[in-house]
Amino acid sequence: MSAANRTSVMFAVIVLGLGLSSELLAEPPGLGPAGDLQRIEFEAAGPTTLVGRNARRQLLVTGVYASGQRHDLTHGVAYSVSAPAVLGVNAEGLVTPLTDGVGRVTATEPGGRTATIELTAARCGEDLPVNFENEIVPIFTKLGCNAGGCHGKADGQNGFRLSLLGFYPDEDYEFLVHEDRGRRIFPADPGFSLLLQKPANILPHGGGQRMSPGTYEWDLVSRWIQQGMPYGSEEDPVLQRIEAVPAVREMNFRGRQQLSVLAHYSDGSVRDVTRLASYEPNHAEMAITNAAGRVTVEDVPGEVAVMVRFQGEVGVFRAVIPQGVPVQSVPAEKNFVDSLVFGKLKQLGIPPAPLCDDATFIRRVSIDIAGRLPSPAETSQFIADTDAGKRDRLIDRLLASPGYADYFANKWAAVLRNKRRQATDIQYTFRFHGWIRRALRENMPYDQFVRSVLTATGDAETHPPAAWYREVATSTQQMEDVAQLFLGMRLACAKCHHHPFERWSQQDYYGFEAFFSQVGLKNSRYNMQLNQPDMVYVKAEEPKSRNPRTQQDVVPAGLGSPALEISKYDDARQHLVDWMAAPENPFFARALVNRYWKHFFGRGIVDPEDDLRVTNPPSNPALLDALAKHFVDHRFDLQDLVRTICRSSAYQLSSEPSEFNAADAQNFSRFYPRRLTAEVLYDAVNSVAETPSNFGTIPQGTTAVQLPDNGFNNYFLQVFGKPEAESACECERSPEANLSQSLHLLNSSDVQGRLQSGQGRAAQFAREEQRAAEEKLTELYLAAFSRAPRAEEVQFVMQKLADYQNRQQGWEDVIWAILNTREFQFVK
Repeated sequence: MSAANRTSVMFAVIVLGLGLSSELLAEPPGLGPAGDLQRIEFEAAGPTTLVGRNARRQLLVTGVYASGQRHDLTHGVAYSVSAPAVLGVNAEGLVTPLTDGVGRVTATEPGGRTATIELTAARCGEDLPVNFENEIVPIFTKLGCNAGGCHGKADGQNGFRLSLLGFYPDEDYEFLVHEDRGRRIFPADPGFSLLLQKPANILPHGGGQRMSPGTYEWDLVSRWIQQGMPYGSEEDPVLQRIEAVPAVREMNFRGRQQLSVLAHYSDGSVRDVTRLASYEPNHAEMAITNAAGRVTVEDVPGEVAVMVRFQGEVGVFRAVIPQGVPVQSVPAEKNFVDSLVFGKLKQLGIPPAPLCDDATFIRRVSIDIAGRLPSPAETSQFIADTDAGKRDRLIDRLLASPGYADYFANKWAAVLRNKRRQATDIQYTFRFHGWIRRALRENMPYDQFVRSVLTATGDAETHPPAAWYREVATSTQQMEDVAQLFLGMRLACAKCHHHPFERWSQQDYYGFEAFFSQVGLKNSRYNMQLNQPDMVYVKAEEPKSRNPRTQQDVVPAGLGSPALEISKYDDARQHLVDWMAAPENPFFARALVNRYWKHFFGRGIVDPEDDLRVTNPPSNPALLDALAKHFVDHRFDLQDLVRTICRSSAYQLSSEPSEFNAADAQNFSRFYPRRLTAEVLYDAVNSVAETPSNFGTIPQGTTAVQLPDNGFNNYFLQVFGKPEAESACECERSPEANLSQSLHLLNSSDVQGRLQSGQGRAAQFAREEQRAAEEKLTELYLAAFSRAPRAEEVQFVMQKLADYQNRQQGWEDVIWAILNTREFQFVK
């Protein structure tokens, strides 16, 4: 058949299978009518006394409307001051102290309503010392000077180095004040200091202009230099936390909210640091921020968090962006998952999709639980079944099937780095994979599963999970993989510096690493590879690690938990798992349920699934908490978790978008279609073509999902993104489409050979001369799509088949067209 004819067959199958809607999106109502403005008021945000000329106060003016809605009017009012010699205020509501005294700032909205706040300016005539750590270093962070792409990288930039994001101000002080003094800092005339000339771009600066003469930042740095570059004293207050005001605000599409950021210090004082803080939304498509702390949300419904950073502390502002469409009805709530998902959708005004049909459900759940397409017979029987409980029974059958253990063993083996590098590794990788599969088949409790891996001793023959330590041979690798895989924490950043997006410090990092300091590796009697020991033992020494910055020993401590005193005769890893599996642990259960949620929904409640942090909050916190509690209450039962998720109506929603949930990408108002993984797609091609897989060194017919490790050279799996088990991150598996994938399915000899096989489905159809072509097509559609062909599809394919003299070639082309459709390549 010509390429043009093949393309026409494929195009028809694609178009006929999409069923696209032509509805146009309407403008959503959001929060609804605000009603009349009742009053305006100043938010209680920040100190009422501004101490010293360096102090600032960001005013927040809120309009309160008849509907109860509250909207930011900070930039929409006019400001006046009763004592202009005492206080100055600009159009953005930023107050500056001028002289000692008391002044009242009045905000007036266009309709004439007013609000007044009384502020005090004190000690303006004194030249109060500028604190380097509290006032100067934040400027470097704010302007990006100490970012990883500039002077904050390990080797600095053009001979000048700063600590990353200012986490080590004492080092910054050394770099600035004692290195090349007279060049970077010129006390005799501060304005000629390179520290000011370069960022102002008065002298050529690779980073461009970052400040201007006369700005707050320029004046503060200049004053610090004039004062003799003081660092500060030990009596100066220490920053304890920061707070974003407001913490949460409901906003309409394209709404704006000015933030105020308050720094709380050890002496009980509070300082407004709005203009010194940095801002970054966790979803750039949902919100943007400016340097002054003003947030603008986009027209995407849901929740977006804005990370606020000042010195080593972070805070969060959450914007709730409702679409506001009335949710008149939702599918039946089958369990607590539905109550929480649909409750969130009602809050946001996002109508959920209806339940998917039976054909869609059996294909979806068979892929997601067992990693395979349902057979035509399974699909026909399921669709014909009229019992209301058939979906629940199907889920139970799939969980009891070998496919469940095969598929999830494939998933866990990849992130547990079950990697074959050479032929002699088979004795380790096959045993480890077999153990994982057996644990899943027997439904080993998750905490026991994790304990078996982390506390493994001996060799892989006596205890297969010991193979994990071959790939994570150092305590650093061990703790980082454990944190990422089992706690959802990416701690690698904290090895060299304070975590830029979290509260974890180097001390936290090395306290966690200390749990693995007793682990020793040596060669077993089976191992001839001297460079890769394979036997795990516990050294009889007190567990501890060393912080390279402080050069002090650090004893084991769970994240955010007190340090532990552990005897040298105890295995610290047992204490680690005790802490992890404790019901009150805030990370362990949440990380697992979030990981499994992403497996079934294509997106985590926290996304990425292994990045649980304060500054990346869950899209539905109540749902994540409830799932974690359910998981703990049911003794870490993985099959029960899968059953709970898959039985929910939320999982069974249609993937077809409506005009009011098409933009939703985080609240699970519909099922989000996703590409089949490399292994599932490979097996699906073989299933539809009815050709057995052959990987050479293992029995013919072994599916790609059943492969025990990565050591099978298969171009199809490689090009479609099968991971090489190099990382604990599921991001190693690439879901992205590329040209090589399209070309491989379109014209590779691999796929063509399967289509042309004398034992394949096309050849079988050609030999079955007495069987109706329509019946064959129905079988083919059930095998590929788990649905019968529509009338127009039957008509079109029959017309095309009539043009072929060679019946097998005709069926080859039909199967080829089906394999290249989006419907086949996606679960939806």
